[in-house]
Amino acid sequence: MSWAALFPGQGSQYVGMGREVHDAYPEAREVFQEADDALGYALTDLMWDDPEGRLRLTEIQQPAILAVSVAVWRSLKLSVMPRAGLGLSLGEYSALVASGLLPFADAVRIARVRGRAMQEAVPDGEAGMTALLGLNATTVLHLCESVRSAGWVEPANYNAPGQVVISGHVAALHAVEEQARAAGARVVRLPVSAPFHSRLLQPAEARLEEALARAQWQSARFPVIANVDGFWVTTGEQAVPRLVRQVSHPVLFEQAVHALLAAGVDRFLEVGPGRSLQALIKKIHRGAEVVSVEKLDTFPSALELVKVERL
Repeated sequence: MSWAALFPGQGSQYVGMGREVHDAYPEAREVFQEADDALGYALTDLMWDDPEGRLRLTEIQQPAILAVSVAVWRSLKLSVMPRAGLGLSLGEYSALVASGLLPFADAVRIARVRGRAMQEAVPDGEAGMTALLGLNATTVLHLCESVRSAGWVEPANYNAPGQVVISGHVAALHAVEEQARAAGARVVRLPVSAPFHSRLLQPAEARLEEALARAQWQSARFPVIANVDGFWVTTGEQAVPRLVRQVSHPVLFEQAVHALLAAGVDRFLEVGPGRSLQALIKKIHRGAEVVSVEKLDTFPSALELVKVERL
């Protein structure tokens, strides 16, 4: 049996993330310095001391989460690579960096472009996202189709059994939420200002494609499972069109995890801020072993899970 590396997306950020690993490991400090150089500003200042709340901005969040995930990954200094990598939305970029396919400096610049393009694709306040808990995917799709007169809304993230996130116009979200509550679901409007992974974000694709085309793609040490179709990516030619499509198409996280399980993966290491993916994995397969690693006290558990020595 084998293990897979998981990387979180937006929503996992918090002020102060990554500081422990930065202070403890030179590999992490190099990552943050490389991010600062690539972006032209001190990212860590916004991550650790954010009086103006800029970490709430999508174009800041995405490079920041990416940087923390990569810093933790490199600080682990694992001697054996995983069977595959999988990220949730933005986390796919972290997985590609960890695999060696996408250089970190390119990735952090792309994440800034991606975040800004996604935020600007739809006027602020016109659209958003809602998590529906307790309904199956088919029911959620039918609910979205039933409120078309109110605006566009569609499934955006298939996270786990009974957990689907929808994305679309505010009026349409409200209409689905009312019906979902009536059907016994728990409804959680997410604190985002853009309808991620919906067709409303198609205007962002061209800007992202331009940024991806400038990246210096390299050889992969392990495959990364694409969010949009579950394809096991090992080249830049395979990655680019899927990353572009990911902006306006649903994230198939649950399906990707099942693909890993079918490939013999029984252990999962979540690398980066928060523990959101650990909770999803347990909902998908209760018997899976999962460890989330970011803070220093989680490093021993991470190394024990993957059963390898540090370099």
